[in-house]
Amino acid sequence: MEIPDNNSPDRSSAVGIAGTGRIARSLGALLAERGLPIAAIAGRDEARTCAAAAFTGARRTVSIEDLGRHATVVLIAVSDDAIETVAHELAAGARIPEVALHTCGSAGPELLQALSEKGCATGVLHPLQTVPAPEAGVQSLSQCYYAYCGEDLAEEWATRLIELLSGKAIRVNPAQWALYHAAAVMACNYNVTLVSTALDLLEVAGVARQEGLQALAPILWNTTEILLSSTPEDALTGPIRRGDAGSVRRHLDALASAPPEARALYRAAARSTLTLARRAGLSSGAAAKLAGVLGEEQELR
Repeated sequence: MEIPDNNSPDRSSAVGIAGTGRIARSLGALLAERGLPIAAIAGRDEARTCAAAAFTGARRTVSIEDLGRHATVVLIAVSDDAIETVAHELAAGARIPEVALHTCGSAGPELLQALSEKGCATGVLHPLQTVPAPEAGVQSLSQCYYAYCGEDLAEEWATRLIELLSGKAIRVNPAQWALYHAAAVMACNYNVTLVSTALDLLEVAGVARQEGLQALAPILWNTTEILLSSTPEDALTGPIRRGDAGSVRRHLDALASAPPEARALYRAAARSTLTLARRAGLSSGAAAKLAGVLGEEQELR
């Protein structure tokens, strides 16, 4: 199967999508915008599938099992838990796609084994980006990073699609795919959790959540800008970087009445920050004092 070049897609190499959610709609619309129209889109809910077809400009809606009849390359953009089921349905079809790429981050190509056993080249194409809505995704999925892995033909298609999307490609070892996704979750989702916990603590201190979010905005923007233009070691400030064990002890004392999750999150973050501070140049003596403070704090039951 010939892979289309970036400037003149080969329309005979038809692309289909299994899925009707945010990623499916965003990728479908963006690929169509770049000259690679979606031959067919498949989903379980008829209304959602029709809406996804309208958003992406897909030529037709079909059943998942029938998708291989209309597409030589299939993007499986469904929830992680549904990937294997979709793979089995595609593998049960009268015609099997030549290439299948799933777009979820927490597992590698092994979830597509049912298709691989039928001779389909399988892989993963995961956008390293957050997509809160399809409309936003059409913008944010252009020029972002994409992680990929898989069999040779699947990887060739993955990199060409990334090229077509004006993205940047990073190949991940399939055996470490879940570790890659854990890193992405920590940088994105858990960053939101950290800010939400900070707002919880501010609320206890008498600051309303909305005002607290506005108050934190400048320091969040500034920290992110410094981090992205330097290194974590250079960007780190605060009591642990200074070796201020007294401040950390006062924090732990104040957190005694906080929810258990907040105490555990502070302690885990503090211990990881101590490791980072040592790499940044914190003396071994100051690090030992901080470790002692963190070690003395007992989890309240």
